Amino acid sequence: MKFIYGLLALMLTNTAVQAQEEKKEADSSKRKTITINKNGIHIDTTAMKVKKEEKVFEVEFGIVDIGINTIQDNTDYNSAAVKNFLQVPADFQNSNLFTMRSGKSVNVNVYPLVGKFRLLKTKQQKIYMSLGLGLQMYNFRYNKNISYLNETQPMVILDSIGFTKNKLGFTYLSVPLGFTFKTKLAEKAWLVYGVGISGGYRIASWTKQVSAERGKDKNHDKFNFNDFNSCITGEIGLDGYFRLYASYQLTNLHESALEQRPFCIGIRIGGI
Repeated sequence: MKFIYGLLALMLTNTAVQAQEEKKEADSSKRKTITINKNGIHIDTTAMKVKKEEKVFEVEFGIVDIGINTIQDNTDYNSAAVKNFLQVPADFQNSNLFTMRSGKSVNVNVYPLVGKFRLLKTKQQKIYMSLGLGLQMYNFRYNKNISYLNETQPMVILDSIGFTKNKLGFTYLSVPLGFTFKTKLAEKAWLVYGVGISGGYRIASWTKQVSAERGKDKNHDKFNFNDFNSCITGEIGLDGYFRLYASYQLTNLHESALEQRPFCIGIRIGGI
């Protein structure tokens, strides 16, 4: 988390620097007009309207997604592989075993650099293609006292104690490819919407459990999770005001047994 906070601080710093540069450009664009008439000498300072020309290729700094996670569970809980993987009583071998605290199951994506290429520009429409590199992070907070183990084989058990916090976390190195569309609604209002796909490599997976009996216990392991993921993404909003994003993982979260795919929705800070 310290790394994430550092990235956010860097992004805010870049935003402040850009604002100062824009202010300098605005100040430098001012011109003075001196008028001499019967009423005397009048000095008028006005700001020249300098239109910044948009480049065909540019780099965006600091795109951050903050949202909530849920899981689409397509698991066949009657299969032998699932029953072998879930070392829990039979009446718990169903999707209710993995119910989550939705308000605390969060998704955070951080893309420090995103390159955009303008494909089309008219008075009413703009189209961009973008490619970036960053981190995609899931945090799942479970209601039940489940534990992921990887001893002689990966498995899920119901623990004998109660947890005040029971979290499963992932971090993927992610490469998003997207197409962003902007349609003019009014003089200074553009509808922004887009679709894309991302590919990621799992660089970390862990469980974090907190209880009175064991204190804080954090376990990094592969467990039974896929090393790679792929997601389809979308966004919609009003350019310069707000953006909403959503992502659905096309690949299974697990290598075998369970068939679960994360779905996320939230707000986007920054963007193409």
